[in-house]
Parts: sequence; structure tokens; C-alpha cells
Amino acid sequence: MRVVIVGGGVLGTMHAWQAAGRGHEVVQIEREAEARGASVRNFGLVWVSGRAAGKELDTALRARRLWEEIAASVPEVGFRANGSLTVLRTEAEVTVAREAAGSADAADRGFKLLTPAEARAVNPALRGGFTAALWCERDAAVEPRTAQPALRAALQSTGRYRWLPGREVRSLTGTGVTDDHGDRHEGDVVLFCTGAWLGGLVREIAGVLPVRRVRLQMAQTEPLDERLTTSVADADSFRYYPAFRSDALERDQPQGEVAAKNAMQLLVVQRLDGSLTIGDTHEYAQPFGFDVTEDPYEHLADVAGALLGRPMPRIVRRWAGVYAQATDPAAIVHRERLADNAFLVTGPGGRGMTCSPAIAEDTALEVGL
Repeated sequence: MRVVIVGGGVLGTMHAWQAAGRGHEVVQIEREAEARGASVRNFGLVWVSGRAAGKELDTALRARRLWEEIAASVPEVGFRANGSLTVLRTEAEVTVAREAAGSADAADRGFKLLTPAEARAVNPALRGGFTAALWCERDAAVEPRTAQPALRAALQSTGRYRWLPGREVRSLTGTGVTDDHGDRHEGDVVLFCTGAWLGGLVREIAGVLPVRRVRLQMAQTEPLDERLTTSVADADSFRYYPAFRSDALERDQPQGEVAAKNAMQLLVVQRLDGSLTIGDTHEYAQPFGFDVTEDPYEHLADVAGALLGRPMPRIVRRWAGVYAQATDPAAIVHRERLADNAFLVTGPGGRGMTCSPAIAEDTALEVGL
């Protein structure tokens, strides 16, 4: 079959990977010269620990296995099974972690509640003061800025794949799409994986979608002079992931002013060059601000420095990003048929990097690739 994929982010690229791997001819069209959206403005986390029990967790675990398989043939995606430690400083935080560690699917996630000494044995860089830590062995990481170019290079080597950047798709036909260069791209199946770009042709075809846009702020530091052996989170992350639904924090430990105002959590991932990606904030009300604000970065640096027991390396890059999130909390992604030959796949929210391999696999099965 001939498959046209509109969108060059990680979701579109994983759909290209699935289609080419099943023997189909693939054309992937991206309106920018490179992917510039949330697919490269993220932590690169394959985050199993926070996923909701049931279908969402099963999808994340399957996606993790797929990431590992992909990395075996494309090492440049930077997959590493580094796990994560959520560092706990109060009894309310420990209560939430203890509930998670005792849940029915704790073994699937690799949960274990650790003492400070046990946590430092796993990650010696955590020299600050804390009460306990929740270890998640199944969490992993990839390199968001290099994974997609590496995947495209591997796809091009198959001889069944073409990458067409700098083109915006303007119309959908019964046999494919046309772009703003006036070129037609024939396809038996067209997959729109346009991320947070929900206007233009997508709106014309699909109308108003059950998807919202979420803005975040993040940063990257200079290299840390030692290895951070795990990803690291603070307990504010419990407030944003469905696996940790608990009244303990809201009842006994309201967020501080800056964290609450910006809907914040601390996540820290070390890149392969030693630098740290830190974040993040959540902004839901539109129109979004066009600038980045400094208070969240100061808060993140203070919290991360307290966990490391020393000042954070200097921040050298700051950025904002926007991702699309299905408004149905039970939906892992919004997938709908736009026409006999066309489907839209969007709205994985903060699960895009984690779940995209499995989402693409599900799409391939659903549309008959």
C-alpha cells in the first residue's frame, strides 16, 4: 500500500516506522524544515510510573518494549532503561508513594519504596536531604532531539520511505493529498499526525475536536559533572499523573505559591552529553502567553539543587512548547476517520514520547496496514 503521513513529529514518525516495517511505501510530509513542536521540546521520558491502571499502563509497557526493540536497530535514539526515583520529603508524600508501592500493578511498574540510603545506592548524585524515594524500574528515556532524525535515516535506508519537509498539506482528495507546492501525493491511506496544529485543513475536515492544547516551560543546563543514573522527580509529580490519585497531598500538603500558580512538577533527565533537562509547568487557558516567565525556573533550580545537595548547573537554554491532549481522560489518543482513506491521530498529551510506538502499532492494526 501507499501511505501518506502528514506530520513530522514523533507520532507521525512512529506511524511511518510501523507502515514501512509492514512493507508499505511511505511518504512523510512536514510543514517545517524539521519537527519543531512538542516532539523535540520534551524530556524524552518513557514514563511508565505515572500511567493510569489498565489500558493506559498496558499501552505504556508495550511502547517501552517497542522503544527497546527499535533502539536495538537504531542506537541513535538513545534508549536507556535508567528507571526513575521520585524523591519524598514529607509524610504526606510517603503516604502516596506507599499506596502506589502496594497497588495491584506495582510489580508491573517496578515500584519499590526505598530508604534514603537505598535511593543513594541507586543514584549516588542525590546528596540532599529527603525522607524516602519511590523507585520505578520500568521508566526509561530516549533522546528527543536525535531520535526522529535517526529514525528517518533508518527508514530511508529501506528504500520505501520519502521525507518531504517544508511542505504544508492544503487538501485531502480521494486518492491522497496536495501540498502548497501544488504537488499531489497519492496514498491508499492518509494519516494526519499533526500534533498541536489543529487549525487549517484539520479544522476544515474534522471541525472542533475533543482535544485541548497545553503549554509548558522547560530548560536545559550545562553538563553535570557526574552521572545521574536515574531520572528524578519530586512529589509534585504525584499531582499530575493518574497512577497516584490520592487525597493526601491536596488535604495535608497544598502546593507552594509558585508551583501552584504554574501547575508545576520537577522532572530531571540527564542527556547523553551530561546536560540536564528540567521542568515543567502546565498552562491550560488560552490564549497562551508568548513569553517565558522566570519564577518557575528559579523554583525548579531550588528544588533540584536541594535534592542534589548542591546548586544546579547553569541553565543555558529555556523554551516553551505546546502539546495536544484529548479531553477524555480515559482516551490515550484521539483517533478518528476523516474520510474513506484518511484518519486523524492526535491528542496523546504528555504521553506522546512514552506511548507513540504503541499508538502507531494500534493505528496500523485499526486501519488495516
